Amino acid sequence: MSLTTSAQEVEPDRTPSNRPVRARSLVRTGSFWALLLVLTVVFVGPILWMFLTSLKTNPEATSVPPTILPEQPTTAAYEGLLRLDGSYPVLRWFFNSLLAATLHMLLVLFVASTAAYALARLRFRFRGVFFAVIVSTLFVPGFIFLMPNYLIIDRLGWLDTIWALVVPGAAGAFGVFFLRQFFAMLPDELEEAALIDGANQWQIFTQVALPNAKPALATLAVLSFLTNWNDFIWPIYVLFSPERLTLPAGLRLLQGAYTTDYPVMMAGAFVASVPVLILFIFTQRYVIEGVARSGLKG
Repeated sequence: MSLTTSAQEVEPDRTPSNRPVRARSLVRTGSFWALLLVLTVVFVGPILWMFLTSLKTNPEATSVPPTILPEQPTTAAYEGLLRLDGSYPVLRWFFNSLLAATLHMLLVLFVASTAAYALARLRFRFRGVFFAVIVSTLFVPGFIFLMPNYLIIDRLGWLDTIWALVVPGAAGAFGVFFLRQFFAMLPDELEEAALIDGANQWQIFTQVALPNAKPALATLAVLSFLTNWNDFIWPIYVLFSPERLTLPAGLRLLQGAYTTDYPVMMAGAFVASVPVLILFIFTQRYVIEGVARSGLKG
């Protein structure tokens, strides 16, 4: 009888003590999902709005108050993009942007990785001074380099060519600084083991350092691709022929002097965002790993 009484006395004491913990857990879980929902709306909302507007007619797209879902969805805006030719080769602009951003990304990865590895793993005089000078350029506004880069491109005869979009900015300081941090954190034992096996410095770089820096390289690849893909000012300065324009620079031509076809504009903007979304989907695992684990696997 006493055992039953004691058990009944203990059980009510445990239940109330667990309720505040469960309540706090539910509040934290609810707050997390609420914050995640808000961030999703903030980042995905503009893309979804562009897509829905591209399916509307022009009167509906400019109606007040605005409608969220199109009353009569139509693909006329996308058909209009495909029909545009002559002065408005939208598909040509798309492939120009894709080619320029891809080549720029590859060039950035090559230049930044080789320079960063040298500054992180090789021993030479004034290494710290060189790195300090490179990092100091991060504090210089990008517009200051606009005119010098233009004069260099003009002297090289690259105006109105794809190389005017690919080469400038390929030796940016951010890529060198970003990758150097990853290479500097590589264990010395990896390099020593490769030297014992008879590997030279280039083999250590390509077969040891680069494979361990895949997350960092993927992150830099995404950032460099986005920077070149979204660039608007520089292509306007160095490209003159309509068929050589990139998509961000060419879309401005779709805006008329007195009227604007908003569904067509939104269709072009949505098409411009598709490659970026695809790139992030395939590289997000490496990007997250690079941020969370500082580029080291193990």
